[in-house]
Amino acid sequence: MIRVLLTDDHPVVRFGLRTILEAEPDLSVVGECGSGSEAVRLAAELAPDVVLMDLKMPGMDGATATAQVVAGTACRVVVLTTFATDGDILRAIEAGATAYLLKDAPSEELIEAVRAAARGQTVLASPVATKLVSAVQRPGLSAREAEVLGLVARGLSNVAISQELSVSEATVKSHLLHVFTKLDVSDRTAAVTVAMSRGWLPPLM
Repeated sequence: MIRVLLTDDHPVVRFGLRTILEAEPDLSVVGECGSGSEAVRLAAELAPDVVLMDLKMPGMDGATATAQVVAGTACRVVVLTTFATDGDILRAIEAGATAYLLKDAPSEELIEAVRAAARGQTVLASPVATKLVSAVQRPGLSAREAEVLGLVARGLSNVAISQELSVSEATVKSHLLHVFTKLDVSDRTAAVTVAMSRGWLPPLM
């Protein structure tokens, strides 16, 4: 019997997952919770074989919870989320997730992913695998892009950055657009966060 812990901040989603999983003779839901911190606590307390983990939850997010679950228990983590940006995928995989599925996956795919994860096999939804390969193959930041983003991390505006580097504001904006594309983000804060998580920028002191 494969023991499963459900983690999602929406009770209706948890009910649906429980219904799907418990219809299988070899799967048993041993607990459920609505936050990352609860997932860490219950994973240690209940010792499930697999934790189904949402990513976006109040308080501790799913990637952080995944890292703590993997570090503190023998549980396998299957990420089940609506989010599939490069940053989300990389954070989850780097945290130790065994599988990464999207919530629109067929129930059969979810069931097989849970079974595979329990065996220690990696499972990635097709769109996720494509994005992960693209992210890994995508080149890092150029020296100038890293310099511009480093100044963004220090809180400088585009105007201040242009003055600091003796370039036009349009050039600064162009560098930032290239950074956003490479990191698959849409704003400055997310760019800094993702670049730091990948080691492309030093952490702020």
